[in-house]
Amino acid sequence: MDISIKSGSRCGAVQAPASKSVAHRLLICAALSREKSVIRLNGLSKDIEATARCLTALGADITIKEKEIAVKPIQCLPAGQIALYPGESGSTLRFLLPVAGALGAEAVFIMEGRLHERPMGALTDELKRHGMFIRQEGERLYCSGRLQSGDYSLPGNVSSQFISGLLFALPLLEGKSSLAVTGEMESAAYVEMTKNALRDSGILIGETENGYTVEGNQTYRAAPKTIVEADWSNAAFFLCMGALSQKGVRVIGLNPASAQGDRAIIDILKRFGAQVECQDGAYTVRKGLLKGQTVDARAIPDLVPVIAALSALARGRTRIVNAGRLRLKESDRLQTARQMLSSLGADITETPDGLIIDGKESLAGGQTPAYGDHRIAMAAAVAACGCRGDVTIEGAQCVEKSYPDFFQHLAALEVEA
Repeated sequence: MDISIKSGSRCGAVQAPASKSVAHRLLICAALSREKSVIRLNGLSKDIEATARCLTALGADITIKEKEIAVKPIQCLPAGQIALYPGESGSTLRFLLPVAGALGAEAVFIMEGRLHERPMGALTDELKRHGMFIRQEGERLYCSGRLQSGDYSLPGNVSSQFISGLLFALPLLEGKSSLAVTGEMESAAYVEMTKNALRDSGILIGETENGYTVEGNQTYRAAPKTIVEADWSNAAFFLCMGALSQKGVRVIGLNPASAQGDRAIIDILKRFGAQVECQDGAYTVRKGLLKGQTVDARAIPDLVPVIAALSALARGRTRIVNAGRLRLKESDRLQTARQMLSSLGADITETPDGLIIDGKESLAGGQTPAYGDHRIAMAAAVAACGCRGDVTIEGAQCVEKSYPDFFQHLAALEVEA
């Protein structure tokens, strides 16, 4: 599906969608609990549907409505090999592989897109060292055997999802376990989100100087009803549109005290020079004298595409550093962000672990692929707000992975004269 976006800045108000990062975690806790529960959320996505689909295959009874997910927990595993379809969701795969081992499931994860190319070795090696049998054949990842308690170790600089996956699984095991995190932990906020979801489900996680301790035989007790907070990662696209607008864009429903690391977009926008106001969880961003800066993406990799789009329209040079992990996302996001913005007229250079962008007063516009990547497609829409000509995004349907209503919400904003 190709979508043509009229050039020019936008103004108006948008309700932020539910956080898929939070929803993944709440769904897993609910499916592992004793009693049924309901999760309420403003908007679904393919990634959330993937987690629900896999948990259903493992024995949960999950009913999805427009703004509500009803969960009857796993009572027993289905007989035989269980086929699990995580789609392109790295969170679904990395969270549920250890959980499958804790449950003693014989399963095959059938992956799509680039998911089978994304790094898994550090996690699978630890799981195999503790009782699981795992092998990968192309897009299929086979697992069997029951995970055992013990001393685990994972690197902190590959994926926080490895750590979260083990934290979900270890409370289910017989006996006490420890998890040591070696090196500097990147995207630590995502692990904090996992700990919050576990705590709210009655699971206790101890902390040590370099990791965690987890008692076994714990019981998940998800709340009967929970509400998924709004998504800072997806709200960032509209907040950055506001930074290009004289009248501004207002994003409603955000939690200023959220554990989501991507709420850092507010401080980043202020450093760029945008005007930011907050009232009752609604953030209004307006255009200021935007100036380039250096952005360390180590803790906020998902923000890089939208920051790059904004940087292309800020005065001076912006350097995005410590973003090498983006080469292993749905696309090589450093390469595709450069290609997308270059095709619209930006002055952007790729480095081994980041981007260098020399801003312009406006971009030309034109046509660009989305490269099968939801964040590249949405970043292109942000760039369109600073283009002289219209922008056509090829393959724009990829936004369904995280934000299916993105283009409808964009269309509801007013194009400034």
